[in-house]
Amino acid sequence: MNFLKKNRALWIVLLVLAAAAAAFFYFRQSNTASAAAQWQTATIGTGDLVATVGATGTVRPNQTAVIVWQTSGTVGDVSVKVGDHVSDGDVLASLEKTSLPQNIILAEADLVTAQRSLEDLLASKTPAAQAFITLRAAQEKYDKAFNYRDSLNGPITIEKIKWVKEKIGGRTFEVPRKVEVKVDPDTESIDEAQADLDLAAAQLEDAKRAWELIKDGPDPADITSAEARIAAAQATLNMARLTAPFAGTLSEVHPMPGDQVGAGVTAFRIDDLSHLLVDVQISEVDINSIQVGQGVSMSFDAILGQDYTGVVTDVGKVGANVGGVVNFTVTVELTDADELVKPGMTAAVNIVVKEINDVLLVPNRAVRLVDGKRVVFVLLADGTLEQVEIRLGSSSDTMSVLASDNLKEGERVVLNPPQDFGNDGPPFMRR
Repeated sequence: MNFLKKNRALWIVLLVLAAAAAAFFYFRQSNTASAAAQWQTATIGTGDLVATVGATGTVRPNQTAVIVWQTSGTVGDVSVKVGDHVSDGDVLASLEKTSLPQNIILAEADLVTAQRSLEDLLASKTPAAQAFITLRAAQEKYDKAFNYRDSLNGPITIEKIKWVKEKIGGRTFEVPRKVEVKVDPDTESIDEAQADLDLAAAQLEDAKRAWELIKDGPDPADITSAEARIAAAQATLNMARLTAPFAGTLSEVHPMPGDQVGAGVTAFRIDDLSHLLVDVQISEVDINSIQVGQGVSMSFDAILGQDYTGVVTDVGKVGANVGGVVNFTVTVELTDADELVKPGMTAAVNIVVKEINDVLLVPNRAVRLVDGKRVVFVLLADGTLEQVEIRLGSSSDTMSVLASDNLKEGERVVLNPPQDFGNDGPPFMRR
């Protein structure tokens, strides 16, 4: 009987101990599960990383021009409307001739006269023939002056009257006779001959230059002068009309037939929409990673659910300091723009600066700075956290390349670790 009582007491103790152990393990597992449930985690894995630099900018056309009237008058013809595509030089509008200032009306006559003068200059052979005759005469004059001056280098033969005795009818008389005698020229004669020779030489050089200019056609200077007169007259006439300075689309059309306009009044705006550009400001921290030719992705608040692509076409060389921040202007061109994209829209631009394939990645949300070092917190199987110091490589908006080897694929890192890990915080270890 005592034996049975003793065994019964032992069994009771064993049951109590078993119940206590079960309760301990139950509560421990419950606490572990509860602790694990409070963390948001991500699994370390391999993948591809696209590193980007983001900025915002405004869409602008490749080229824009505001066209204004150059003179006053009454609008006659307006040959375009908003949205029309025009070519370089197309006439957009003109003023009535009777309403124009006098100098513009007379420019038409000046243009005809200048054009006729140029045609005569190009067609006539008279100037060349006259230049040749002038050259020949100058050469003859020079030769004559040279020969005369050369003859003064020594004695010259001249005719003089000399009285000689001759018998005439048995009587002797003194009669005048012309005889040639050699004399030395005087200094005055030489100086005069040299002056004549110098003048003849200068005139010959002038005649040669004139002939060289015109022997193969009109003098280029005369042609330039005639063309300038034509251009001046045409420019004056052009003030009576407005033309497209380049090919593009008319985004503003103001004049209507019959309007009274004056110089400086805006008439049209034209935009080259064949290339749409976005200028963005990039920080000095990122500018050295930007290069011409890099790919770009873009999105617009005004165009929901659609992304566009582009390419970097220009990188600023000089930064601008605005409010203590140095930024550089980078220009991006859209490569797949459609009719939905319009100048003035705001674009969110992401420039692809690097693409890396098959690397171990860690979410940026999991990285913390502790004592000046980058760390992540790994969730262990028992619900505790392990602090791991890491080194990072290139980054995107959401992920970074893991440059250290102390994390392995498949480990779970905490995305929302608490700020402090003191005595009251959750347990953790350091790796």
